[in-house]
Amino acid sequence: MRASFGPSFAEIVSPPRTRALWVTLASVALGLVASGVVFAVYGVAPIAAYSVLLRETLGDARGQAEVVRKSLPLILIAVGLAFAFRARFFNIGAEGQLLAGAAAASGVALFSDIPAPYTVWAMFLAGFAAGALWAFLPALLKVKLGVNEVITTLMLNFVAVYGIEWLINGPWKGRTVMGFAYSDPFPAWARLPVIPGTRIHWPTLVLGLVAAVALHFVLARTRLGFEVRVLGHNPEAAAYAGIDALRVTLAAALIAGGLAGLAGVGEVGGTHFRLRSPSQISPGFGYTAILAAQLARGQPLAAALAALFLGLIFAAGDVARALLRMPPQVPEMISGLLLLAVVSAEIFIRYQLRFPTVPKGGD
Repeated sequence: MRASFGPSFAEIVSPPRTRALWVTLASVALGLVASGVVFAVYGVAPIAAYSVLLRETLGDARGQAEVVRKSLPLILIAVGLAFAFRARFFNIGAEGQLLAGAAAASGVALFSDIPAPYTVWAMFLAGFAAGALWAFLPALLKVKLGVNEVITTLMLNFVAVYGIEWLINGPWKGRTVMGFAYSDPFPAWARLPVIPGTRIHWPTLVLGLVAAVALHFVLARTRLGFEVRVLGHNPEAAAYAGIDALRVTLAAALIAGGLAGLAGVGEVGGTHFRLRSPSQISPGFGYTAILAAQLARGQPLAAALAALFLGLIFAAGDVARALLRMPPQVPEMISGLLLLAVVSAEIFIRYQLRFPTVPKGGD
């Protein structure tokens, strides 16, 4: 038998946490080097560019607040997705669930007669219900008919996009619209309060942090969490143990969809104060949060931290456009390089590079 002289990858079933940490840090460093090349090609000194980006984000109180604000929808969505992924419900529809929550909250803000002190809470309830409903059908189809949830959740994203486009160009069109279509502005009592001196709508932040802690507790200490972990790890063993796959999958889907709906409430009630076109409400938050959930490996608390990292990248892109006077494509390319570097690190976390020894004596 001829020996193999090339390196090979051997799978690591449970990668050590230290390996995950240093490999991730090394991948971020490589992403920064690659991004520095882009800066240099554009004619900006990489060291000077990074100095500006860090100073205006992490080195400045207003920049830090903007990083948190960019992270708010990502935290809620990523925490819910991390929980759903643990139950093998691969939800790619958080973008549509966010938009469904935004539309439901807008309907409450614009057309309900709920007393002012309770309007915001009614918006959150409506947003959670709408997002959960948007995830309910794919979960039901998955368990009952074996329909791939990746396809159904993804297709429902487009239903949400065109549904909102129809609303803001039709029955909900604002009375003073000029240019892009949007709804009338929300009344003052339907706008989320912010931390003074920032644009951080604190109810959304509190909900995101509470959700992360609560779902961590659910996974670690409750029967539902045990069932989610068993179903996600081995569906056959779950069936043998009598775990109801329909009930567990629906619970995971409703929680993930509901949290994405809450993120939509935060965007329309805390940032835009009206229903706008889908691309303005969410520049891809639902898709980006998938990356945060994957990086967290199904851990809700880690998903919140990963969302903060992605929020930093989004905020740095805004700084690059405003202060370094770069066209939008350059910051987006740099963000893509950083995200690609982090994602690519997964293979080195899960697999170990081995160089086989060559036996003496040739073949």
